Amino acid sequence: MSLQSFKPRPKLIVFDLDYTLWPFWVDTHVSPPFKMKGSKVVDSQGQEVKHYAEVPEVLRLLSAGGYLLGVASRTGEIAGANQLLDLFGWDKYFQFKEIYPGRKVTHFTKIRKDSGVPFSEMVFFDDEARNIRDLAEQGVVSVLVHNGVSKKVVEKGLKQFSEGVKR
Repeated sequence: MSLQSFKPRPKLIVFDLDYTLWPFWVDTHVSPPFKMKGSKVVDSQGQEVKHYAEVPEVLRLLSAGGYLLGVASRTGEIAGANQLLDLFGWDKYFQFKEIYPGRKVTHFTKIRKDSGVPFSEMVFFDDEARNIRDLAEQGVVSVLVHNGVSKKVVEKGLKQFSEGVKR
């Protein structure tokens, strides 16, 4: 993934969790609490819990590229979502975490307040069209994710941002 080829760059990239960073709904498809079993994350039933394959590399590359990163999730399973971020080793990448039920606009308003980054300087990845629509209406470059976050999906979002921003 070539992060340097996209100019201008967004200041903040925000990801949804369910069906965006991992292929399930944390509040219905898996059974918290989670723990490590060897090198694997498992739920309370002993079932392995996996993320989309390219997510760790994408997060590492974005972080190394100097991007601020955040998550915004509507899940009611707040503890479980935070636990997975920790167990997957991703907490270190996210400067902003808004994980609770409600509209994504509420999450982003808090992120904007905490980060000082305007909506026009953000890119958002989510699997739900209603969230994409709501944030696009606020001026956030919003990318609908179909099969999880990958390098290709993130490149699409960065390209969309750089082509849409006239400076």
